[in-house]
Amino acid sequence: MSNAVDIPVRVAIVHEWLTGMRGGEKCVEVLCELFPRATLFTLLHVKESVSATIEQMSIRTSFIQRLPLAKDRYRHYLPLFPRAVEQFNLEDFDLVISSNHCVAKGARARRDALHICYCYTPMRYIWGLYDEYFGKERAGFLTRAGMRMAVGYLRRWDVRTATNPHYFVAISEHVRRRIQEIYGRSSDVIYPPVDTDRFTVSQRDDGYYLIVSALVPYKRIDLAIEAFNRSGEKLVIVGSGPDAPRLKGMARSNIVFHGWQPDEALGECYARCRAVIFPGEEDFGIVPLEAMATGKPVVAFARGGALETVIDTPGLQTGVLFQEQKVDALLDAIDRLHASRFNPQILRSFAQQFSRALYKERMGAYIGKKWREFHPRLP
Repeated sequence: MSNAVDIPVRVAIVHEWLTGMRGGEKCVEVLCELFPRATLFTLLHVKESVSATIEQMSIRTSFIQRLPLAKDRYRHYLPLFPRAVEQFNLEDFDLVISSNHCVAKGARARRDALHICYCYTPMRYIWGLYDEYFGKERAGFLTRAGMRMAVGYLRRWDVRTATNPHYFVAISEHVRRRIQEIYGRSSDVIYPPVDTDRFTVSQRDDGYYLIVSALVPYKRIDLAIEAFNRSGEKLVIVGSGPDAPRLKGMARSNIVFHGWQPDEALGECYARCRAVIFPGEEDFGIVPLEAMATGKPVVAFARGGALETVIDTPGLQTGVLFQEQKVDALLDAIDRLHASRFNPQILRSFAQQFSRALYKERMGAYIGKKWREFHPRLP
């Protein structure tokens, strides 16, 4: 594999689950290219659900893989995840890279092994977004009761295992601040990869707005649906997830759901839209940059990682920000988008600062540097 990191040691990559190619899996894919002979540990692997690069790795799973209905309902086993990740045997590995948004950083590396955690976020289900996942309108009685019993343990475990990695790498300044606040750990920032080469600039406008997202509560797709129910403009939603039935029940006929799309079809969705709607608070957000790589602006909630990619200032404007997660605020932002003019080439040039090639270069250099610092007498 090209651009592999030349560290002659045994490498383990730990990622929570392999069930589809979302943002985290795209980061893992690059790590697999950097370390093609690594062993990939994951709680659960749905075969053929991720890229060929990942599928061809040596993959080891946990006991979660064998539990009833795990393929579709693995999230219900959340209280068991800490035990599962701690049972991975990493004694043979000199370098452990955890790809973490839930429990991966809890993997136990050998005492003299280097552990680097690439952190998408501290576990959002148990910290700032607990109510969005387990509130009365989001989860059934048994799930809520179970999580009330488990959340204290999960929080204590999450903080305790924050001492496992020697180094944290955050996906954004927003996540860097959360790592400091929750774990008391400093971190470096390397933005995740955006495959800008997969998209081409388009000036086509078929008159619809686009959302590309997992359909889970914190993404606030419900806010966008309420806004477009009122405006009557066409909204296309690409994605799937446990919140799909509720969201489809809310939507009027001007809102169309397409489920997850293959790369080529997704590129067409971006190319033909007027703009992308990004209504939730995200830790980073690759979707806005994919839109910009296609020359399309973004309407985004002004919190979290969007503040690092969606620029709403004179001179360099990549989209429009709204300050409150309210229907009126989103509709006002869309009105401002109508009144603005965007240069597709400028949008693409901005997105290319976050390209996959740059991520690969930065991650490879960072890991190599930390290895040499950790073992100065070794290659």
